[in-house]
Amino acid sequence: MPLTRLIALASPGLLAAVPGLAHAAAFDVDHATQLWLATLSAPAKARSDAYFEGGEWLQLWGTLLSVGLCWLLLRLRLLPKVRDGMHRRGWRPWLGIMACAMVFLLADSVLSLPWSVYTGFWREKQYGLMNQSLAAWLGDQVIGLVLSAVFGSLFLLIIYAVIRKYPVRWWLIGTGVVATAMTAIMLLAPIFLFPLFNTSTELPAGPVRARIVQIAAASHVPAEHIYLIDASRQSDRISANVSGLGPTVRISLNDNLYRKTSLAETAAVMAHEIGHYALGHIWKRIALFTLVFGTLLWLAGRITSPLIRYGGRRWGIAGIGDPASLPVLSGVMSVLVLLATPVINTIVRVEESEADAFGLDAAREPDGFAGTAMKLSDYRKIAPGPLEEMLFFDHPSGKTRVRMAMQWKKDHVPNASEVVPPPMPDPKP
Repeated sequence: MPLTRLIALASPGLLAAVPGLAHAAAFDVDHATQLWLATLSAPAKARSDAYFEGGEWLQLWGTLLSVGLCWLLLRLRLLPKVRDGMHRRGWRPWLGIMACAMVFLLADSVLSLPWSVYTGFWREKQYGLMNQSLAAWLGDQVIGLVLSAVFGSLFLLIIYAVIRKYPVRWWLIGTGVVATAMTAIMLLAPIFLFPLFNTSTELPAGPVRARIVQIAAASHVPAEHIYLIDASRQSDRISANVSGLGPTVRISLNDNLYRKTSLAETAAVMAHEIGHYALGHIWKRIALFTLVFGTLLWLAGRITSPLIRYGGRRWGIAGIGDPASLPVLSGVMSVLVLLATPVINTIVRVEESEADAFGLDAAREPDGFAGTAMKLSDYRKIAPGPLEEMLFFDHPSGKTRVRMAMQWKKDHVPNASEVVPPPMPDPKP
């Protein structure tokens, strides 16, 4: 039984006479959490819930669309035509694989463009989460399409080379290929690819930079470079990360975080991101994702081969090693990834929770942490049920995070007292 509770039972008047004990006993984690949750107005909460719940359904509809497009490409026999055309011209087999991969990626992107415009632009605009014009948004999509076509076709070239060389156990070596690709993307994309979409500048000297340097130094994370990213050109979402390896390590925060949060809130977010780096989450995530995608590739091989035996002649596909089988493999993987979403979300959510705990210890800003958790309600449902959080959330919910912060405050802040935060502004229309 806690000491304060024992004293209260023995002599209710004694608590008031002992400095500090009354405050500690009075701090109610659940009540403090509710004070923060109450800052979100009913209309804003309804809007946030509708946006997030709609996104849950979009995962299903997006998968069905992907499968439907793969079926359409099979019926049109588009890739067999590309493959046969390359063969007639005497091109090397690897160029035929590259051509099929690039045509598939481009065709898929073009055919799904209306869906992409709806989900990525129009819906975001409808909920006040998009700052770009349609022309600017399409410009970013073109850059993404070029990157996808180039790097995606190279990746698929390697996968199909592995399938042809090891037709039975290709999934095992393919898992290593996936792990290598994930490692490169996680470590290098923030440094070499993200700048294609946004401009980064050194964070100016001042209280924010000084606080970040202080937290990074205490956590033994290099802080020579701290970059400010102009993410506000796309949306109002707040974000930050620590990326790179060795001499390429860099700390980044976007201008929305810099301009729209207090020093305490910024410190809480940056301590969380520094926590990911200090805890080695990038390597843990790569290892766990490798196990997940290795399992999915094994299942894909078991499912794809019978499908090709069933419809391969009609579709013009000779076997799984034929690059024309790409729509079959892609469609199967789309379904498997959807089914694995709860597992993937859980892996990420557990790491995020660990980084939350690290960030609270490092920044010691529980109210700042709670404030940023509430600001994320623009696009994350603030208080889901336990099952919904487990299945669909790749981060702890706002309610979970606020309660963690209030519990930390009770456990670590002497004479902790509740704050009554001001109401959050309603999101822009």
